[in-house]
Amino acid sequence: MKSSRVILAVLLLFAGLVLVNYLASSLPGRLDLTADKIYTLSDGTKSLLGKIEEPITLDFYFTRSANGLPISAKNYADRVEEILRQYARNSGGKIHLNVIDPRPDTPEEERAGLAGLSSQTLPSGDRISLGLVATQAGQQKVIAAISPQREPFLEYDLSQLIAHVQQLDRKKLGILSSLPIMETQNRALVVQGKADPGQIIAQEWSNTFELVAVNPNGVALPQGLDALAIIHPQAMSPSLQFEIDQYILGGHPVFLAVDPSSLYNKRQAGQLTSVGSAPPNASSDLPELLQAYGIDYDADSVVGDPLKSTQTRDNSGATVRTPVWLTLDESNFNKAVQPASRISKAFLIEAGSLSPRAGSRTTFTPVVQSSDSAGLLKSDLLLINSSEVLTRSLQASGKKTIAALVTGKFASAFPNGAPPEATDPANPVPKPAVALPSLKESTGNSTLVVMADTDWMLDQVAARKSSFLGQTYVQPQGDNLAFATNIVEFLGGSSDLISIRSKGSAARPFDVVAGMEIEADRQYQEKAAGLEKRIGEIQNRLSELAGKNEDNLKLVASAETTKAIEEARREQATLRGQVREIRRALREGIDALENKLLVTNLVVAPILLCAFGLWFQKRRRRAT
Repeated sequence: MKSSRVILAVLLLFAGLVLVNYLASSLPGRLDLTADKIYTLSDGTKSLLGKIEEPITLDFYFTRSANGLPISAKNYADRVEEILRQYARNSGGKIHLNVIDPRPDTPEEERAGLAGLSSQTLPSGDRISLGLVATQAGQQKVIAAISPQREPFLEYDLSQLIAHVQQLDRKKLGILSSLPIMETQNRALVVQGKADPGQIIAQEWSNTFELVAVNPNGVALPQGLDALAIIHPQAMSPSLQFEIDQYILGGHPVFLAVDPSSLYNKRQAGQLTSVGSAPPNASSDLPELLQAYGIDYDADSVVGDPLKSTQTRDNSGATVRTPVWLTLDESNFNKAVQPASRISKAFLIEAGSLSPRAGSRTTFTPVVQSSDSAGLLKSDLLLINSSEVLTRSLQASGKKTIAALVTGKFASAFPNGAPPEATDPANPVPKPAVALPSLKESTGNSTLVVMADTDWMLDQVAARKSSFLGQTYVQPQGDNLAFATNIVEFLGGSSDLISIRSKGSAARPFDVVAGMEIEADRQYQEKAAGLEKRIGEIQNRLSELAGKNEDNLKLVASAETTKAIEEARREQATLRGQVREIRRALREGIDALENKLLVTNLVVAPILLCAFGLWFQKRRRRAT
């Protein structure tokens, strides 16, 4: 009788747990306790969902039944499904979600293939798909494979898909650059296999805009541009500058990125022909336009900031901190400006400094700034000095503005009207006539975002490519790509997607352990440096003694030489043992913390559960 009651109690407990989980999953409310609120929809997403007019169907494909499915893939798919359900709950009935398992040789698998979803073969032989199809009024958009490597951008990618399936026409973004931002369109180069695929940032921009290439050597802007991005402008004709001036004064938004020291150009130039000579095209500037719009910028000075310096390795492999390679965090971004509102980390390379021009009528709002410890260095010093010398040469002179939002009534950089140049020598087509008289100031409020660096948005700094399910994906490095995309979307008038950037990952690293490892490595480097130097000296001494013996192989080594070799080898072995002991001692604290965490995870929870059971049983006995 007693055993049957126990069995019944266990069954009721199990049924209660199932019922509680079912009821919890059915409740509309959610409590997100994660640090980055990765399970909470951003305001931009909610605003986007509130604007849906026609119903949207989301078909979420995941091969859950595949044999040998990695647990990490299942967990990530569960997270994607949960956030998609939140989209459906917050859409007011405008989004219908279908969760589909495309088993082999089924109509579901065939539909996934027809929609363009990717798949990958597991070691078991089964194929796995993880993708999403959005359909509205006959128009279809697809995420071929939802990559875990894009997890920080998960909400943005999903919201972007919903936004795009509702768009019939995209806005036009003009790209004017001396750098290979866009894919090479030269057919001869394509045939030769030498075409430049362009930068990842252009691919990101193309998800929202129709990109229009602007000839940097031309004399006119294409018609119908909704926004313009000017990146590393060099040797631009007066006529083209006039066109840009009139475009800005007409109320069209512009993003301008100049650079006092382009790492891309330096690497393209290769080895310098003479020490201290600057490579060609290393800097860029538009002095007439910037000065007219109330902006001071020195194309020969680079910002150095010891507090924000980036750890790199020099030619010898030693770890150094480079003061002109900046690793910025949230404190360096103006959260009141929309494009920077959710940026938490970015990398800048040899950036310049901007400041408001005295007497200007425009509003100059800093967007990115250095720390108070920053100073300026002449860009030519970077060619001949090491990181240590540059750090010692820096003189702190306060915060430096690296990016700024400039708004208001702009005065024309061409108060006397259009320059005389009328045609493009490379393509002699008459320049489109400008309405006369030309604008002398902004017709309304003009908007210009200026950034004194260009390398930060290029592949070499901003991201790297990786593959998942047969597709090539972008793996961002920091929030560089997010910031660049925020800027053009802000200028293009789409504010809904800005607040969705770079949310965090569900995988939480042990920051304390990582910090201890960094500190241990630093202490190890300091303590081991002297020992390694002594070991190197001994090795050189052994080589010298061995060389003396090889010079006269017929002679037997003297007792003194043999003794010196043996003593040097013993000392070398002793020193290497000391190096190992230093590393072992520094690892003890880390290992102890890891063991403590392991014991806590395995033991504490069962102990607490047992304690609760004993307390509950004791309370029941008292009650009876």
